Amino acid sequence: MNSSIGNVGALIFILALLPASQILAATSCGSPATPISEIQGRADSSPLAGHRVTVEGVLTLDARMRGGFTGFYLQQADAETDENPETSEALFVYTRKKTGTPGERLRVTGTVKEFHGLTELVNIKTIQSCGPAGLPEAQFLSLLQPGAFESLESMRVHIAQPLTIIDSWNLARYGELTLAVSDQVVPTEYQEPGPKAAADAARNQQQRLLLDDGRGVRQPTPIPWPPGGLTSTSTIRSGDSVHDIAGILDYRFGAWRIQPERPPIFSTVNTRPSAPPRPDTPHIRVMTMNLENYFNGDGEGNGFPTTRGAPTTKAYKFQHKRLVEALQQPDPDILAVTELENDGYNETSAIAQLTRALGPDWSFIATPGADGNDQIRTGLLYRHDRVIAVGQPERLTNGPFSKQGRPPLMQAFRPRGQPSSIQVVVPHLKSKSCRGATGKNQDTNDGQGCHAHRRSEAAQALVQWLGQLPKTSAHVGTLIAGDLNSYYKEAPLHTLKLAGFTSMVHHFHPCSAQQCDHYTFRYKGEKGTLDYALASSSLVPRVLNASTWAINADEPRALGYKANLPGTAALPWRSSDHNPVIIDIRF
Repeated sequence: MNSSIGNVGALIFILALLPASQILAATSCGSPATPISEIQGRADSSPLAGHRVTVEGVLTLDARMRGGFTGFYLQQADAETDENPETSEALFVYTRKKTGTPGERLRVTGTVKEFHGLTELVNIKTIQSCGPAGLPEAQFLSLLQPGAFESLESMRVHIAQPLTIIDSWNLARYGELTLAVSDQVVPTEYQEPGPKAAADAARNQQQRLLLDDGRGVRQPTPIPWPPGGLTSTSTIRSGDSVHDIAGILDYRFGAWRIQPERPPIFSTVNTRPSAPPRPDTPHIRVMTMNLENYFNGDGEGNGFPTTRGAPTTKAYKFQHKRLVEALQQPDPDILAVTELENDGYNETSAIAQLTRALGPDWSFIATPGADGNDQIRTGLLYRHDRVIAVGQPERLTNGPFSKQGRPPLMQAFRPRGQPSSIQVVVPHLKSKSCRGATGKNQDTNDGQGCHAHRRSEAAQALVQWLGQLPKTSAHVGTLIAGDLNSYYKEAPLHTLKLAGFTSMVHHFHPCSAQQCDHYTFRYKGEKGTLDYALASSSLVPRVLNASTWAINADEPRALGYKANLPGTAALPWRSSDHNPVIIDIRF
């Protein structure tokens, strides 16, 4: 009898005694399989999309838990890679089948699919366990750019250098933080609008990575970052650093992200600052702040939700307490505010209620009938025990502000015991939102966003108006303090600069692409200034200092008044979404 025939017969006899599942495993594990690198290929999309394949690799991260991504990540064992740095050795297996745990070798048969940029195996036919296996070694990810990401898609990676948190907008919503090698500055903050500014903004978008929480649920509880959950005291700020980041490099929901194998280490770099101290020299302090839609319902504790602002009475009380704290701590003499409810001046109005909360030494400027038709307006509040309102207030209600927009407000003030006075002007120009943008107001892709034309016209009208306002012999200058919705190198600021107005924060603290320590806003991971204290040429020599107070823009949105997290105190942090600007003027 031929020995080979005898061996085959013996094998058939043995297999006949085994269950069918064990026969399949015994004959399949270790058999030829399609290398994962061939499925991934060198391009963005798989060359085998639509093909049924069998792969064999190590389960590295399981995302089949409740609220997970319904699948797991499978990576080729180190000894089986193609050693080509341009091809990934891992992919995502989309399945509800429960076979396998991290560190287990699996043999999987399914169909290759490109799902919104992520290479997957779907319609899984079989998953077979091939026993325990060591996890593939994590690859070092040193460059945050698409080319480096694509070649490591779905693989275990480790990021050696610390990364900077640049955005926490989706922290409470999806458990995400946006990271980059360093903080990113809005290009039109330091260079003229145009193709280069637009290209730099696009590059900023590419050179970043999300830290995810490994789940696909909305409003995760607890909020995952920092480890242990976000609270008002255990928190993070944009500008803080994260290091020892290790996990799976994933592409999901249109962005590259890390699904961590273990919590990374968070380090506080951007500490919460104290309010700037007042100088010893006799002066007045002006503070301008966007109040993020301060609406007080019916003014008697009810009337929520309002058209903007707090959705409930509880949220309003939370907003109110934090705003009062933020406005009081720097000890200003004059407050120039924006995004204040446009609801008149009686005792139940938003401005009256805010003024009463600041204390008996505070008063507000009223311009009934001239505030425009917008739901929000600008406002001026002042310490009447320190400064006196001189003459009548004025609002610009013609030109671009005749039928739309928020009419700028002007009032002259002089310190008690001093003959000199200054004009304080509060503008709030149209936002960059593209809602309703048509014709010249559409985004021209030069970095300024939508409604740039309308903001430019408003700045020109503001300059013309200021030139026509009467000034007394005691007048020493004009201060424009408000929200221009324009970064420093954009057209409205250029118009005001030509008219002799200097941004005093930029005078003392100029911004560059590499460093910008004083800013008022963060948007989609970039920081810059939208709020200004602009001094006329005669006023500039009198300015002692000017700065922003970083209490809001770097704080997670989840700490804001609409989220109303339990245990939050009446602190200034995240009292708004804009940082205030503070300027001290010598008399």
